[in-house]
This record gives sequence, structure tokens and C-alpha cells, in this order.
Amino acid sequence: QLGRRLSCPPVSAALKQGQITPTELYQKCLSLIKKTKFLNAYITVSEDVALKQAEDSEKRYKKGHSLGDLDGIPIAVKDNFSTSGIETTCASNMLKGYVPPYNATVVQKLLDQGAILMGKTNLDEFAMGSGSTDGVFGPVKNPWSYSKQYREKRKQKPHGEKEDSNWLITGGSSGGSAAAVAAFTCFAALGSDTGGSTRNPAAHCGVVGFKPSYGLVSRHGLIPLVNSMDVPGILTRCVDDAALVLGVLAGHDPKDSTTVQDPVKPFTLPTLTDVSKLCIGIPKVTLPFYYFTEMLSTQFPNLQNGDNNSHRCDIDVSTEAMYAATRREGFNDVVRGRILSGNFFLLKENYENYFIKAQKVRRLIANDFVNVFNSGVDVLLTPTTLSDAVPYLEFIKEDNRTRSAQDDIFTQAVNMAGLPAVSVPVALSNQGLPIGLQFIGRAFRDQQLLTIAKWFEKQVQFPVIQLQELMDDCSSVFEIEKLGSVSLKQ
Repeated sequence: QLGRRLSCPPVSAALKQGQITPTELYQKCLSLIKKTKFLNAYITVSEDVALKQAEDSEKRYKKGHSLGDLDGIPIAVKDNFSTSGIETTCASNMLKGYVPPYNATVVQKLLDQGAILMGKTNLDEFAMGSGSTDGVFGPVKNPWSYSKQYREKRKQKPHGEKEDSNWLITGGSSGGSAAAVAAFTCFAALGSDTGGSTRNPAAHCGVVGFKPSYGLVSRHGLIPLVNSMDVPGILTRCVDDAALVLGVLAGHDPKDSTTVQDPVKPFTLPTLTDVSKLCIGIPKVTLPFYYFTEMLSTQFPNLQNGDNNSHRCDIDVSTEAMYAATRREGFNDVVRGRILSGNFFLLKENYENYFIKAQKVRRLIANDFVNVFNSGVDVLLTPTTLSDAVPYLEFIKEDNRTRSAQDDIFTQAVNMAGLPAVSVPVALSNQGLPIGLQFIGRAFRDQQLLTIAKWFEKQVQFPVIQLQELMDDCSSVFEIEKLGSVSLKQ
């Protein structure tokens, strides 16, 4: 099963044994990126950079100097993480053409392990959304829109993507990363998670989406949405791969004062054999809880200032007029609205009545989690989303704020409390679409949480997406699947 899900360790073993080279693996993933271009999962494909990284990895393998299980493994990164020499846009006109001079810490850590950066993935503008539909580069299409499972349920004959106007959203805001992993164009991808932006698209795209404990993974180089809730997220096709990537990313970073000071051990997951003593809690979501969750998530954004932004208005009447026009042109309605509401609630006359009260409510929510875990509960279990993925034309009938409030209802509170959480695909809905369950753990008990999630993943045996009918030539997918199976047997 793990071979069929194309996990990193068996492919890494095949690389070490010479059954496939990093360059060949890169070429297979690049081919799939091009074949699934219509999904709009990638904003930038770093073809030349990735090829050079693959060639360097190949040289290391030939010398027997592999850097680890991620050496030669293709990955993707959400386009709100800074990447040296590669454009970083946040899917906004404001940052079009902006090329950072440095890598985000999490990106650098992956590159230091020999990972191959295939490209930057699509998102809602500045990660403000839950559908990956509001970015300047257009919406992301869910690979499951073209799966055999979904089409059979719809009693529809397979046909080209141009003919199908009823495609499904990926969820968001890390929809590009989720689609990239689900469509086999990479083995793992970075997302960001401020209120569910990694777990939500993971559930809709049938992949694993993990949000680490706040402070376990560095935020340096992640363009912020809400500094006190932002966390780099991990999207993979199985829980073991998420643990592998977490082991690389976790740890103190001098460039991020909120990261843990203590040394972090590798996140190797033991195999659970006896779960009879585990206590699983099912929380009851109340209306006041939902209300304050929504209030915090939508009204207090903390955006990075625009000093290095590439977009600039041509108005030269005054500096003030130029700045105003630049921001008006550079940001979409959603981003402008959140900036304005954030400024309003942080005004001196409003600060005490809104922001301070909201922070007190946030503390009460965090305390509720502490009390639950202190009562003997090991993990909490909730749905990740309210429904499976919906068609794009249905999704856009409601505004961004309404959709985000609905879609983040099960995920937002985790960010307020700084807890780890993971969405694991559990089954297909009546429509043949993925359904995700969310496991929530104690702060900094990420390994325990992932161990339980791994046991659950093994029990449910979630089916692999069947995209053969979409692609004329799926030999790349089948070869990698066969490769993974062979490596596991060895």
C-alpha cells in the first residue's frame, strides 16, 4: 500500500540502490507537471534550478554520499515562502517580479538535505482564503475532478479538461501544494497554516496535511498573515512522509525567536499495536466558540509591509498618492478588506473593546484544550471540513469571508491554541471524493499525534486516486509505483 502511495523512504532506497537516478525522477515529475498544467497547481516551475539540483544529487549518490532520505526527492513549495533566485508572488500583483535574495529557513533545510525544488505552488492571494480561487494567477483545479472514482459516480464519460466546466476546488489556501502532491508531480510540498490552510486542501485532495505545534518549525521567510498563528505546513501522500519532512524542518532557528530552544530528535514513528488504552475525544462545537474563532481569523491580519514590493503605481502627484494607488492596484478586494478591518480594530479607540477582548477569548479557547488533555484525552478527533470538495461554480456563489468562516470551523481553533493537528484521508464520499478526518494533539506531542495518525491510516487503507483516464501516457506514474513496491520488498 505504501508503495502504491509513492512514499519517500522506498523511493530513496531505490535511489541508493541505483534502480533510478535523481535526474530520471526529476524528469518523471516534470513530465507530470506539464501534463497536469491545466490544474494550475504551480505558479512557477523551476525547471533549470531543479535539473541542476538533480544532477548534483546524482553525483552524490554515485560517490555514496547521500545526504539522507530526501536527497533527490522532488518537492514543491507554496508561493508565500521566500526562495532565493526564484520569484515569490503570494499570488498577488503586489509581489509580481519580486525575487527574494534568501531562502526561508524551511526551504533551506530541505535543500540542505538534497531535496529537488520543482517549483512554487498556487494559493489564494496572500493566503487569504479557503478555496485557492482568489489568487491573481487564477484558481487551482482539484485533481479528483478528473479521477475515475468521481467520474463513475457522476455517470460521465471521461473527456478533456477544456470541456469540463464543473471542476472541483482544492480548498485553500495551500491548494496548489495539495494538488501538486495529489497529482504525483512531487512527493511532498510545503503549505502554510493560519486557520486550516494546509489541512483543508489536504482533506479535499485526499492527501495528508500536517500542522506542527506553533514554535516547532521556523516561520522565517514565510510571508506572514497572522504572526501568532502562522505555521509552515506539510503535505504528503502518507503520514510517514510527513514525519520524515517534519524531522528535517523542526528545531530552533536564531532567525525566529518563537522557535523552541531545546534540541529536537528525529520524528521516527513507531508502529502501534495496542490502541485499546488510547482516549479519543470528540469536541462539541458551540456557536460562541465558532463566533470568536471567526472574529479572530478574519479581523486581525498582520501583513508584511510593502517596502520590497515590485508593483508601483505610475501616479506622481505625491508620494502619499502613489502609495495609496499602488496598494489599491496591487491588492485584490479580499486583501484590501482585511487590511482595512485590521486597521480599524487596532485603532487606539477600538483596541481595548475589540483586540484585547478577542485575545482574552483566545486564551479561554487555549485553556479549554489544556483542560481536555489534562482530563486524560490523548487526541481529539473532528472532521477536517464540513463537506467534500464542491464545484468551483458553486463555491464562488458566496464571498471569500463567508466561505472561509464555514470552511475553517473545525481547524481555526487549533491555530489559536498553537497545537499540532493532522488531516488524514479516511474514505470516499458518495460522490467518489476524499473525506478527511482531523486529529488534534497536545502541544509539542507531534510525534505521538503522527504515530496515532499512522495507525489510523493503516486501518482505513484510503484508495489511490485513479487518473489514468486523464493522462494519455501514465507510464511515469506506473513506473514510480512499481519502483516503490520493489523497494519495499527489498
